[in-house]
Amino acid sequence: MALFPAFAGVSEAADSGSTRKELDWLSNPSFCVQTLTPPSQQPAAVPTFNSRGSPLTRSPLKSEPSDDSDNNKQLRPTSRKKKKDKKKKRKRQHHKKTRRKRGQSSSSGSEPDTDAERDKSSRSISKKEPEKPSQENHTAADSGHGLVWLEDIQALSGETFRTDKKPDPANWEYKSLYRGHIARYKRKGDSCLGINPKKQCVSWEGAPTEKKHSHKRLERYFTKKSVGLLSTDGVAVSCQTALPSSEPLSFIRVKDLDDPTLPVPTSVNPLGIYDHSTTQWLQGQGPSEQESKPADSQPDREQAALKAKVEEFNRKVRETPQDTQLWMAFVAFQDEVMRRPGLYAVDEGEQEKRKRSLKLILEKKLAILERAIESNQSSVDLKLAKLKLCSEFWEPGTLLKEWQKLIFLHPNNTALWQKYLLFCQSQFSTFSISKIHSLYGKCLSTLSSVKDGSILSHPVLPGTEEAMFALFLQQCHFLRQAGHSEKAVSLFQAMVDFTFFKPDSVKDLPTKGQVEFFEPFWDSGEPRAGEKGAHGWRAWMHQQERGGWVVINPDEDDDEPEEDDQEIRDKSLPRAQIWLGAERSRDQRHWRPWRPDKTKKQTEEDCEDPERQVLFDDIGPSLIRLCSPDLRFQLVEAFLQFLGVPCGFTLPASCLYLAMDEPSVFRGRLHEEQPLTGASPSFSGVSCVGRMDRFGCQRWTRAQGREGEEFIRNVFHLVLPLFSGKEKSQLCASWLQHEKAKVIWCLHTKNKKKLKSLGKNCKKLAKHLLQEPENCSAVCLWKQYAHLEWLLGNTEDARKVFDTALGMAGTERLRDAELCELSLLYAELEVGLLGDVSGATSSRAVHVLTRLTESAPYGPYTGPVSAVHMLKARKAYTHVLQDSLDVNCGSDPTPSSSASRVVSVVRCFMLFQYLTTGIEAAVRVYEQVLAKLKGSGPGDSGSPPHSWAGALEDVTLMHTRLLQFHMKVSIYPLAPLREALSKALKLYPGNQTLWRSYIQIQNKSHHASQARRFFDAVTRSTRSLEPWLFAIETEKTRKRLVETVQRVEGGEVHATIPESGLTNRIKALFEHAIRSDNGSQCPLLWRMYLNFLVSLGNKDRSKGVFYKALQNCPWAKVLYMDAVEYFPDEMQEILDLMTEKELRVRLPMEELELLLED
Repeated sequence: MALFPAFAGVSEAADSGSTRKELDWLSNPSFCVQTLTPPSQQPAAVPTFNSRGSPLTRSPLKSEPSDDSDNNKQLRPTSRKKKKDKKKKRKRQHHKKTRRKRGQSSSSGSEPDTDAERDKSSRSISKKEPEKPSQENHTAADSGHGLVWLEDIQALSGETFRTDKKPDPANWEYKSLYRGHIARYKRKGDSCLGINPKKQCVSWEGAPTEKKHSHKRLERYFTKKSVGLLSTDGVAVSCQTALPSSEPLSFIRVKDLDDPTLPVPTSVNPLGIYDHSTTQWLQGQGPSEQESKPADSQPDREQAALKAKVEEFNRKVRETPQDTQLWMAFVAFQDEVMRRPGLYAVDEGEQEKRKRSLKLILEKKLAILERAIESNQSSVDLKLAKLKLCSEFWEPGTLLKEWQKLIFLHPNNTALWQKYLLFCQSQFSTFSISKIHSLYGKCLSTLSSVKDGSILSHPVLPGTEEAMFALFLQQCHFLRQAGHSEKAVSLFQAMVDFTFFKPDSVKDLPTKGQVEFFEPFWDSGEPRAGEKGAHGWRAWMHQQERGGWVVINPDEDDDEPEEDDQEIRDKSLPRAQIWLGAERSRDQRHWRPWRPDKTKKQTEEDCEDPERQVLFDDIGPSLIRLCSPDLRFQLVEAFLQFLGVPCGFTLPASCLYLAMDEPSVFRGRLHEEQPLTGASPSFSGVSCVGRMDRFGCQRWTRAQGREGEEFIRNVFHLVLPLFSGKEKSQLCASWLQHEKAKVIWCLHTKNKKKLKSLGKNCKKLAKHLLQEPENCSAVCLWKQYAHLEWLLGNTEDARKVFDTALGMAGTERLRDAELCELSLLYAELEVGLLGDVSGATSSRAVHVLTRLTESAPYGPYTGPVSAVHMLKARKAYTHVLQDSLDVNCGSDPTPSSSASRVVSVVRCFMLFQYLTTGIEAAVRVYEQVLAKLKGSGPGDSGSPPHSWAGALEDVTLMHTRLLQFHMKVSIYPLAPLREALSKALKLYPGNQTLWRSYIQIQNKSHHASQARRFFDAVTRSTRSLEPWLFAIETEKTRKRLVETVQRVEGGEVHATIPESGLTNRIKALFEHAIRSDNGSQCPLLWRMYLNFLVSLGNKDRSKGVFYKALQNCPWAKVLYMDAVEYFPDEMQEILDLMTEKELRVRLPMEELELLLED
């Protein structure tokens, strides 16, 4: 085959005997030095080449003419003439375009014109004359020079083509041709065939295409591939050649000196220093086949181990397919498989090249779960795992349908309901307040039917009533966070009447029937819980049977002037700030449901905001029956905590992080100032009703307005007669704590005028409660009253109250937990007055703790305690503590009263040892109790029993408080306190008080690396959100400290804490926290993240985080209000979004415009 098929005939006719035979192909006209002309500029008559003629002899190396010179001379004038005409025609068209002013640039327009002109020229070529049959083959071969048209020759369909006359508008739009329409080729080398490299060369456009040698970069230790090797198992080292074993070796053998495998000196190896392979090489021999076989490499061994594990899992699930935990472990094992080298490599090197995508591992997990569900049709855990897995690549609508199917199959599973509600609540695309509110009602009504036995197909599962109560609280806080405070308060009001004031005639009915009877009472307009004149559902039923209530005209003195409703005080502020102030003011004043005042002849039409009225349809489906006395009391505590009363109630773990929305969890200034007695009210990060304060707003009290405080007093008056004994005393103590919190707030704000009036009212309330016959011996009330007098500065009066309360007790004071707590508070307050603990043995605190152990009646302080009495008191503490631990640790579950008594004794003993002997003695008491409780735990877990977990947590708090106080009053190293807090937080990662103490000492020590390692270890071992929150707060505090040092004005600044990368580290902590299960739906965490990014000045990323937060927490109104504050330009868009999702907007923009005009 010829090199150039078009001139095959010419090359074949060449003289074979010529001396330049090897250079005959250079006479090919393809290597003509003339400029090639396009087909449109070629003459109409295309010359044909005669195979019988002499070959062409023109060479680019010489200027001598060839036999074809005459023919070329004839072609040149014609081509030049065509070029000249073409150039003139283009100029005329260019001037025409300029005059028309089409707006097209010359560069973009010239190319299409040229193409059109070429098409026109090609169409103007005259038809070719029919050629002879003998020349048809040459014509087909020469199709590159002479165009063959389909209309002319129908036989040559294989080598024909046509031009597309339709223009391509994309060339005008994109200013260039599509890269796929341009032929691509690779040029091998810089030379050209047919030229003499010594005399001629070709200058290519662009850079020379030299072959790039790929240099393989060395893998560093921090690369992804190298880090992945850290997760692989280590290789057992052995001096003996053995087959790889998956079992780890117990020890590594060391080669003995008399090893027979040592080489023997020979003529080739006279010194005996060469090994066997070297000796064979010197002798000219090669290794045997077995020796030449390479040993298994480390990846091969890892691959074999992984295959063995996979086979073991497959064998186990085949033998025991009903083991759901085994299936879940098999699913979790897939993550480990994807981190290791590939198991199913097709060829060598694939395991390094193959990219392990997320979709691949999800599909493998899904296949395993489907196999597991086939064998376990009733397993809810497997189905939940499948739904969680499918949320990565299923559409929200498909996922919702699967959830509904699962709920329909398991309507009695409370954990499934809780996850289903959380899923629907966090779907931004389908979210609306009315949908989720009705879904909560459907959930509670369905569970009530299951509990009543109305649904016969599904039995009642254990813990259903407690789970229903947790779901009810979750619904109330959901409505509070969405701004619908009236509905949340109405739910609590209805539950109080439905639980405590139920008529006897309807108690035997199912829940649905009782709710139907409750509707007339709700619609009757009678006062409800918290309103003035409320008597309850039962009393209303009795009066209806007797003929109705007797209307009594109210006293005119009861009418108090209305509060100042001026919402806009400064109209010069920006519009966003005005709206935020007015919206927060209405949230704080209008959280109670609006009811028509019959004394003022009001009707429902008089309500200015219809959203403030709550209908029975809004609360009826969510009413549940609570039969347990503990849950009934918790309902009252939850209601009071919802209103802002510090009663010590903590939300269930299932809904705690959903309700956290304020940064009060980080406030511990009272505890820092007074470690022993300055424990502030338990702020758990959950805001009370009516509060949507700005992020970072310092608020120590949760007091409501005048009407709100009256509402709280009415609730106390209504529920106190329902309880007796310890529960009633506890409610009275909560009331006193609520009033005392206002006094503490005035003390820190130094508002003496308000402090005097509040202190007087609080003392009046305490005396009124203690005058009641049931409360006269309530130690907890005496304790609160004495502490109040101490806070007000009346130290002597407070001592008299303490002495009176202790004097009323019997002889067995050490056996009473409440008396121990009273004596402990008395002693701690006295210790707080001491500037130095060196003379503490003669103080009143030692007297109080010593008299607690004596059987004689208590007497006031008269002087220092003798050494004999101290020794007797120490022995009494030791015996009582040992007996309590021996008796109670053997019984499980331990009664709560016994656990609280042991805690009180331990705390008093630790303080007594600290005052009389020293801090080391107090620490030994704590270690003794800790070892005793841990030793009584189940198995060898090293953790205390479940019933003792809370008791040990209280003892640990006492331990850390003593260490903090000792560091404050004397010189003491920080290491013991840090170690104690670290151990305690590993046991109780959700304790906010311990975390506050930890970050306080970390901020003082500036030991960043140790704290970071500790936070990282705790976050890996627990699902609690508190470690993430306090880790972020610690880094933010360190960042603020560094910025404060660097912003000192005047002189040269020297940074005392040379930190770098704090901003990126805080961002990384936020990203990891929001990816956790509890953090993704925590409004507090998203508020912190948004506030931090705004403080950096990055508004674009802040907006992205805001919309990402809405994807997870679309119900949190505080997020929208923060966005209005941070992005005032987007105010209208945010308000429209709130209206679309049905969040409560109390001040629409239209009303704001009217208020501003007035």
